[in-house]
Amino acid sequence: MENLFEVHAEARTDEGKGASRRLRHAGKFPAVVYGAEKDPVSITLDHNQFLRHLDEEAFYAHILTLVVDGKKDQVVLKDLQRHPANDNKILHADFLRVHAGHEMTMTVPIHFVGEDVAPGVKEGGQVSHMMTEVDVACLPKDLPEYIEADISKLGMDESIHLSELTVPKGVSLTALTHHQEEELEEGERSAYDQAVASIHMPRVQEVEEDEDEAEAPEASADEEENGDDEEATEE
Repeated sequence: MENLFEVHAEARTDEGKGASRRLRHAGKFPAVVYGAEKDPVSITLDHNQFLRHLDEEAFYAHILTLVVDGKKDQVVLKDLQRHPANDNKILHADFLRVHAGHEMTMTVPIHFVGEDVAPGVKEGGQVSHMMTEVDVACLPKDLPEYIEADISKLGMDESIHLSELTVPKGVSLTALTHHQEEELEEGERSAYDQAVASIHMPRVQEVEEDEDEAEAPEASADEEENGDDEEATEE
């Protein structure tokens, strides 16, 4: 079975738009690996093999082993360029080498739990996800695959914010580090402490009223004309 977190690649010397086009025609695509105070290296990856990796959510926020011509590097997937009209067509990828003792910043997904038992949902409310991923800072060994957002106690018209998320030991949310120098009054929330999810009553009633008005039959031109004739006869 293929190792999900091991990516095989080849070193690439032929660069430029023409070379990249030839690679894609051959079922491959260009990428680059950089960081850890080493020179950037241009590489080539097999397109279909890489797509299989991307099918797994954990691949995006996990330490990967990049094997280039037999040499191994610990990396993370830092950037991915897809075709604007086809998400399944990869144009380019960036990998960042990681250093065990150096803190890194990564974007990881948010997993929501407790939606089915949230008091606000039981009252007929609808959950809105304002964020689906969040930036974290940590050492490579502490990198989480996701951050969990428990909304099981969220009531109607209530929200859960970044500061209310439980993060693993050694991990911090980068957005919250910005408000450390802010002078906030008691009870005031930092502008950086964004809402992650909220529960509100769906706005269905107004939509139904609009639809009823739209469906109300209008008098036809013939009916209006007949009405005018009847009024004239009565006179």
